[in-house]
Amino acid sequence: MTPRPPAVAPARRLNRPLAALYTVFAVILFLLLALATLLAAVLPGTLARRRARVRGGARLFLRCAGIGLQLQQEQSLPEGPCVVVANHASYLDGLVMQAALPPRFAFVIKREMDSVPLAGMLLRRIGAEFVERSRGQRSALDARRVLRTASSGASLVFFPEGTFEAQPGLLRFHAGAFVAAVRAGIPVVPAVICGTRDILQLQRWLILPGTVTVTLLPALPQPALAPDAAVQWLRNQSRAHILQHLGEPDLDA
Repeated sequence: MTPRPPAVAPARRLNRPLAALYTVFAVILFLLLALATLLAAVLPGTLARRRARVRGGARLFLRCAGIGLQLQQEQSLPEGPCVVVANHASYLDGLVMQAALPPRFAFVIKREMDSVPLAGMLLRRIGAEFVERSRGQRSALDARRVLRTASSGASLVFFPEGTFEAQPGLLRFHAGAFVAAVRAGIPVVPAVICGTRDILQLQRWLILPGTVTVTLLPALPQPALAPDAAVQWLRNQSRAHILQHLGEPDLDA
């Protein structure tokens, strides 16, 4: 039987003026809380404490903005290091995963974010790993650094599609997350994000109140295969499990 996608309360439908007013409110709220969170992140403290402060800021934004967050776990996260891979549908996804996951996770993010004023500083303070998406020497250096981070016992979060589109559906997965997991010998946890696409509408640039559901699926252990075959197996299995629960089409079919 194919699993049903998680029930998600749809984004509330507002008329255009109310939606525009709500969007302005949400943007101002985000900027104020982002500044406060940045100040909290630059205060002295361990990396775990800085991540906990940022996680609290993300949760506070969602609560004050009227965006509900439901975390569903079909199985508890592994106690040791792991790699979480999630679908990508909205600019809200990183914030949502920051709010949903415990603060031991480092996020793997496109390198362009490192140069965004204030955001880059905040991400560096919480140990984000920046990677170059295009091929080249910089991309190879970034990939090796992420592999070292995974091998050192860190837990990582990837959005293996690398980007998102306004059209609903799951794009092709890049291999980086699964290479890191295989090299480090750690399990992969597929995660399904539902609701962010409706709340932050890319085509209309509006933010609407609603509910986001994050479903953590059972961890995939390392298979007894050669490294290249193990990477392919983990990528295929993770993508298949996410598709089964997402309720959106396969855009790589």
